[in-house]
Amino acid sequence: MYELTANALQNVLVNQNVLFTDTPICSRNDSIVHREGSGLITLRGITGCQCRARFRVTFGGNIAIPTGEAVGPISIAIAINGEPIATTTATITPAAVTEFGNVSTDVFIDVPKGCCLQVSVKNISTIPINVQNANLIVERVA
Repeated sequence: MYELTANALQNVLVNQNVLFTDTPICSRNDSIVHREGSGLITLRGITGCQCRARFRVTFGGNIAIPTGEAVGPISIAIAINGEPIATTTATITPAAVTEFGNVSTDVFIDVPKGCCLQVSVKNISTIPINVQNANLIVERVA
């Protein structure tokens, strides 16, 4: 299991990833790989007899519209190899600029034996967003 966090406020541009700066919990196997400060997490299909490795990816954090942008809905999603997973979209519509709302989403991801996938949390809004207290948990479940 990996827990990745980023407590400091960060401005995430459109189609860019939330960056994770700290690793409070680090896996002891090589199936989950992350470099601190990066927004990409590599999931590896290291298996014995199984044809795939299954992971559960859970994200939670606070998002807001930055100063200077118009009030409207903002969204993030978990992405695989840069492509957002539609069913993981988390959307809020703050009442005002800089007003934070909490979002969370999770998904099971299968990685074929011998393959790798990169997972990220992506700003899929049409404007930049502020993200604070970001927390990503990646667990190998099968």
